Amino acid sequence: MEVAHIDVFHSDPGRFWAFYGERFATLTAKAPNDAHRALVRLEDLGLLDGVITQNIDMLHARAGTRELVEVHGSIASCSCMRCGQSVELDEARALAQADREGVPRCSVCNEPLKPDVVLFGEMLPERAIERAAELCAGADLLLCIGSSLEVHPVAGLPNLTRRAGGAVAIITQGLTALDHIAEVRLYGDVVEELEGLLAAL
Repeated sequence: MEVAHIDVFHSDPGRFWAFYGERFATLTAKAPNDAHRALVRLEDLGLLDGVITQNIDMLHARAGTRELVEVHGSIASCSCMRCGQSVELDEARALAQADREGVPRCSVCNEPLKPDVVLFGEMLPERAIERAAELCAGADLLLCIGSSLEVHPVAGLPNLTRRAGGAVAIITQGLTALDHIAEVRLYGDVVEELEGLLAAL
């Protein structure tokens, strides 16, 4: 929290990118797993209207999810906060390697580029939250997968589904504060549970 803050990005971009650059390199090497692919299959079958994620790792997009709401943004790109120029992550990493301070800089105005993720101290993107709320309010069934349901405002989305008359299913190994509203509560590994769901269809 101390380094992944918008104030640190502004005051010490070198420190910020020294911290974030390593994490981005780790994330870019990851591949979607069978849980990501199971959600794509549900979408292909017309049973899933969309995926709402707090993850920034690009894995749902890589798996092929078409209706994807990334409420905390994505590491897929970086942008200049002054002029708006945007570059893909690979280009940002190359720019960082070429900079003596390790900071990717805008080719237009030389300002540090910021990852297109929500940092501590920043507001969530309004359009993403609106779309997430729209999907949840219109859901017959909301699947909450692999989430502790602790980080707001996303943690409150299942209540939107319930108030609109939809059901909630929670699939995660730990307890959540919303277990009591779940019509279905599964505690197994999310890959195994989703594969079991697909097999039962």
